[in-house]
Amino acid sequence: MTDSKTPADIPTLGRYPQLDRVRTPHDMRNLSVEQLKQLAEELRSETIDAVSTTGGHLGASLGVVELTVALHAVFDTPDDRVIWDVGHQAYPHKILTGRRERIRTLRQPGGLSGFTRRSESEYDPFGAAHSSTSISAGLGMAVAHHLRAEEDPSYRERNVIAVIGDGSISAGMAYEAMNNASHCGPGAERLIVVLNDNEMSIAPPVGAMSNYLSRLMSSRKFLSLRELAAKMAKRLPGRLERTAKKADEYARGIMTGGTLFEELGFYYVGPVDGHDMNQLVHILRNLRDAEDVGPVLVHVITEKGHGYTPAESAGDKYHAVSKFNVVTGEQKKGPSGPPSYTSVFAKELVRQAATDDRIVTITAAMPSGTGLDKFAKAYPDRFFDVGIAEQHAVTFAAGMATEGLRPFCAIYSTFLQRAYDQVMHDVVLQKLPVRFAIDRAGLVGADGATHAGAFDIAYLGCLPGMTLMAPSNELELLHMTATSIAFDEGPIGLRYPRGAGLGLELPAAGQILEIGRGRIVREMTRQSGPEQGGIAILSLGPRLEDALKAADMLAAQGLSPTVADARFAKPIDTALVEQLARNHAVLITIEEGSVGGFASYVMTHLARTGLLDRVRFRPMTLPDRFIDHNTQAAQYHEAGLDAPAIVATALSALGVPHSRQMA
Repeated sequence: MTDSKTPADIPTLGRYPQLDRVRTPHDMRNLSVEQLKQLAEELRSETIDAVSTTGGHLGASLGVVELTVALHAVFDTPDDRVIWDVGHQAYPHKILTGRRERIRTLRQPGGLSGFTRRSESEYDPFGAAHSSTSISAGLGMAVAHHLRAEEDPSYRERNVIAVIGDGSISAGMAYEAMNNASHCGPGAERLIVVLNDNEMSIAPPVGAMSNYLSRLMSSRKFLSLRELAAKMAKRLPGRLERTAKKADEYARGIMTGGTLFEELGFYYVGPVDGHDMNQLVHILRNLRDAEDVGPVLVHVITEKGHGYTPAESAGDKYHAVSKFNVVTGEQKKGPSGPPSYTSVFAKELVRQAATDDRIVTITAAMPSGTGLDKFAKAYPDRFFDVGIAEQHAVTFAAGMATEGLRPFCAIYSTFLQRAYDQVMHDVVLQKLPVRFAIDRAGLVGADGATHAGAFDIAYLGCLPGMTLMAPSNELELLHMTATSIAFDEGPIGLRYPRGAGLGLELPAAGQILEIGRGRIVREMTRQSGPEQGGIAILSLGPRLEDALKAADMLAAQGLSPTVADARFAKPIDTALVEQLARNHAVLITIEEGSVGGFASYVMTHLARTGLLDRVRFRPMTLPDRFIDHNTQAAQYHEAGLDAPAIVATALSALGVPHSRQMA
């Protein structure tokens, strides 16, 4: 990505003398520890100032300021690779790696990504946004460097540092990587895993791993003993040094019962104060220069939101913030509007659970994001946060379903992709009535392509026996939530978007819909256009609002169409599809999903019935490319799924001259 900004675009230029002298990490390599401390303080202030104007993931970034400075000061980045798991905490990293001039474009249209991205900088060796990938990627890089060095003696093996949080390390993939590292031979010797332990991911971490890390954190005597043993051993002859090493291991075993990480083959260092620059720099330099240590895990204790009082005192440590006042920390809130889809789903679920004790809920470390925090408060014994473990969440829900419970597995569309085999094998194949609440379906705005729910219709709809619904507005979501609760015949998915509804009046309770039945929203009127038969628009999900706007625009040209709400992506309403195909010259389907979804099911049915031969079928889906971060409205315009695009598609199918701008 080309950097079109100049230093003059930095509003804080001149305020931070140490930071002003750092254009790239190379400028940090000769700084003293005291200068690095000053740099860290200035970097923290710059991060706060920048995010106050853009919004974003602030708390995680503030917690790793000292660690970021130390890593770039000690290691020879970008040749040495630093991988940030997820990427929520990478804002200070971006500032230090030549992107300070553009940091105030963070998450803005055409600006910097909110996560690491290979195409953005050579200092981002691996793209992120989903958790628990860093150790696997880092191990792959370390092995690749070793293989290259064996082939080319002039090639210097790189250090690879994977920074992973205590929430992310609870996921199974992290352990698969660590388990494999001990068997990768000398290629893994330059791998350093930095466990950034702040006792708080998006939600408080859960489970045995959290308890285990807490015990290690409190084991300060353990660290002192080990440091003393190491210092003494260096002064002993070789044979006695080996004896001292065994004594050290024995002492550690007595005090901690042995560490899980060392059982996995990692040399464990810690706990380390992640805000103590002296300690960080000293330890990282020793690890950089060490030979034949093997893969290392450095356990660093940090505080999310560190150094900014409003973040430190906030319950979520300012994990994700809107624009805010730097002095007071007060976040700028937009005008109150209709309730979000997420809250409508959660409210109905809580209401129904009052009379149905079989309803249970599962989420993968996203209780507030999925709205299940409200359910947890009302029914804590029936709420289960399994941590960042989507695969386990799905099979856990399947087990509950076998015993007659009504489990709701609430996971973002983009994260449910991580549990696809479990959905197929453990749920669908066994016809178990697990309810999938698929939040953030469709395009999601500032989080961009990594979080877009673009593929769930395609990857779920192809599974035999799966029922899949998509509400066109919050009223339909209310009904579909009630429908999914009552549906015990097999797996059912309910996909709904990020953001607010339309402001419709909602009844006290949802109604149960007939499975596989859509509805006509607007009937075609008499045509005054050039062709009899007219246009039918069959919408799945929230694109219905744009379909109705397009209908008004077409009506102004004498081409008032029929508009229908499919409601179900699977099973499709075959009677409705056949009716629209027989009675109209053009049939348009529109959905907030990729190619291979709802339109494919409709087209297959039309082809099998011979109706595809008599109707001009036009599918409107997301394009076969990723849509970058922007506002949701701008993303759908770019994708060609807004009202003008529908009008243009209809007129083109009729052969009527037009331009999208005129439409």
